[in-house]
Amino acid sequence: MTDEKILAAVDPEGPAPEDGELRQYYFLRKMQEFTAGRAKTLERKMTACVVTFGCQMNFNDSEKLTGILKTAGFDITENEDADFVIFNTCTVRENANEHLYGRLGEVHHLKKSDPRKVVAICGCMVQEKSAAEKIKKSYPFVNLIFGTYNLYCFPEYLYRCYHGEKHICELWDKSSEIVENMPVLRKYPWKSGVNIMFGCDNFCSYCIVPYVRGREKSREPKEILREIEKLADDGVKEIMLLGQNVNSYGKNLPEKTNFAELLAAAAQIPGIERIRFMTPHPKDFSDDVLYVIRDNPKIARHIHLPLQSGSDRILQAMNRHYTKESFLELVDHIRSIVPDAAITTDIIIGFPGETAADADETIDVVKKAHFDNAFTFIYSPRVGTPAARMEQVPEEEKKQNFDRLLSVVQETAKEQAKKLQGREFTALIEEMNDQDTSFVTGRLSNNMIVHVKGDPSMIGRFYRVRLDDCRGFYYFGTALGEMTGPDVEVR
Repeated sequence: MTDEKILAAVDPEGPAPEDGELRQYYFLRKMQEFTAGRAKTLERKMTACVVTFGCQMNFNDSEKLTGILKTAGFDITENEDADFVIFNTCTVRENANEHLYGRLGEVHHLKKSDPRKVVAICGCMVQEKSAAEKIKKSYPFVNLIFGTYNLYCFPEYLYRCYHGEKHICELWDKSSEIVENMPVLRKYPWKSGVNIMFGCDNFCSYCIVPYVRGREKSREPKEILREIEKLADDGVKEIMLLGQNVNSYGKNLPEKTNFAELLAAAAQIPGIERIRFMTPHPKDFSDDVLYVIRDNPKIARHIHLPLQSGSDRILQAMNRHYTKESFLELVDHIRSIVPDAAITTDIIIGFPGETAADADETIDVVKKAHFDNAFTFIYSPRVGTPAARMEQVPEEEKKQNFDRLLSVVQETAKEQAKKLQGREFTALIEEMNDQDTSFVTGRLSNNMIVHVKGDPSMIGRFYRVRLDDCRGFYYFGTALGEMTGPDVEVR
């Protein structure tokens, strides 16, 4: 999705505008001229590959990077043997960094055989000064490095890469601008993420995000709603509202507003059939949001509520601002207001100082909360966070507690899934099944996956399905017919 009017109004022969949005569209026009000329020399279009690590927000950012490259005149490929390769990085866990270094080694070999190849790195990892310095020192073949605050400047950096600058490093520590009206190439034409805010003010002791994404900054509601309306006009049926802590939305805006008001307004936009959001924080979850979910069947019956630990001692060390008891009370409260909501969570095992008894407290929460699923992680120290300076738990102890937790998580999730056996729901069909092309894969409002017999014509459409065969974390079912409108009964 590109703003063609802005692009057409830009004069590529004149000076570059100062305005952030217009300036980037100016460099897009300049790149279009460049790639057209290079295509004549190569006797083919230039190619570009975007490699993404990390969370949903990173994938949303990568759709912008891909849209910019496509608009600039590149053919998009998944092959890293492309003319331009960009890595959009994550730094939540150490293995993400190591994975990138491995990929850079592979790309270096490709660049040796094609010196004109341009390699770029952006995202959270390079906002860490130590990581950025390591890349500049150990991987000098990388042409472009830029961070999270200035992703929208990518067209300008792209132009500079191809007009004489062999090495560019633009790492900002803040930005006063929020520029979202840039080209986007969505992986799925019928669904899209929508950034409603950036950064985080919570400073959990294990988390690097506030240091690499900055403090909380909310977008104006009218800008968000205008973007959603454009998406609906473009055929999008499902949106996901994205923020590090969506419950905090609106706190820094001049006019008083909150997440519940934004959620209710988004649900009124014609064409949008399903709305998801990611991620709320337990300490801020308010009743007004729950009532909006209850009263709007368009809003998905899925709430992701990160627990992280069930031990009050560890929660305090994590700086999470809630207790085991208050978390369980919140889970019960959510189900009292939205009884059909599936609740999933995140859990960290092996946080500094955690004992087997602390892990038992976490397991106890899993048993009492009856989570529909849980994403479990072994703690990984992140340089620059308070937890990295604490006394670490031995790896073997981490693994033992992790295995105990995982067993209970899997058992609980299967029990929750079995409750849906034989019921009928609405699924958005998302893709062909990887294992058997006679099946398509859909997702229910509560985030449950179901595989049904079907064909490619069903992709991007809503179907009523019956859940026939529970396989633990997913179902095989039967498609009963296409339908419109949201799923009003989930459990």
